[in-house]
Amino acid sequence: MNLLRAGTVSVADLGASRSLYERYFDYRTVEEGIIEPPLANAWGTPKSAGCPYAVLQPASGAEIYLRLVEAPPVGAFVPLVTYGWSALEFCVRDLRAIAGRFRDSPFRVLGKPRPVDGLEGIQAMQIQGPDGEVCYLTQIEADPPGFVLPRAQSPIDHLFINVLAASDMDASQRWMVRHLGLRVGRGRMDIVYTLLANAFGISPTRTFAISTMVHESNVFLEVDQLPGEATRRPRHAGHLPPGIAVTTLRTPRIEDDDPSLIAAPTVPPGKVYDGRRSATRAGPDGTLFEVLETV
Repeated sequence: MNLLRAGTVSVADLGASRSLYERYFDYRTVEEGIIEPPLANAWGTPKSAGCPYAVLQPASGAEIYLRLVEAPPVGAFVPLVTYGWSALEFCVRDLRAIAGRFRDSPFRVLGKPRPVDGLEGIQAMQIQGPDGEVCYLTQIEADPPGFVLPRAQSPIDHLFINVLAASDMDASQRWMVRHLGLRVGRGRMDIVYTLLANAFGISPTRTFAISTMVHESNVFLEVDQLPGEATRRPRHAGHLPPGIAVTTLRTPRIEDDDPSLIAAPTVPPGKVYDGRRSATRAGPDGTLFEVLETV
């Protein structure tokens, strides 16, 4: 079972952002509302209470969601060069056809379709949304040895990997093993990562260390080691961080007395939670991991 449940993005104009994902991703809005105080407190972002949100679902009907939460923009935020959730990766059916959608769209093309370095049978492109959220669009023709990746059931299907930008990749891995019960999939891989090189304005031949986190044979988190030029993400006190703000993962059980939780577990309303308890941990670099109980 893929443990990934949702990715949450902070947006300046909920209506405008929702319309873009509906038009260009073929996503549909399945829920609208406002963030209730218990959920805002669970995230450690009390000023998110009362902020409007929308939950979107891919055309395939997969129950892995994109959640947009309206929040005041942070002018100093620059995508890809700060620690935290840095990208959302979606599986697509025909990457070359999909690329044409974004040529003259409000999404900025960061990387054109090309094979992924070191992963035969996988090709991807990268785009950036209006609120600095980076999206990888990936066509999968062959699984890496020992792992299972999804095949898209709609032109742009569901999230299947969320990307974490870390100040210390190894420490982030250890934290996820300890607190989330995950294991390291592929350990350190040093690859040419043009997207990050361009973001930092450094040599395109410079390599970056990345790794993956898995549950059984499913890969659903990537961890990127950022270079020394990276910084902490600026944010407004009490609000969600800008860009990609939260990743929601399924977990077998949440312990009520777990000291790593920001607040006691609650049962928030809505599609993402489906009547189940959830809680949030602030991981290394302050990254927000929301967990959803499956029992």
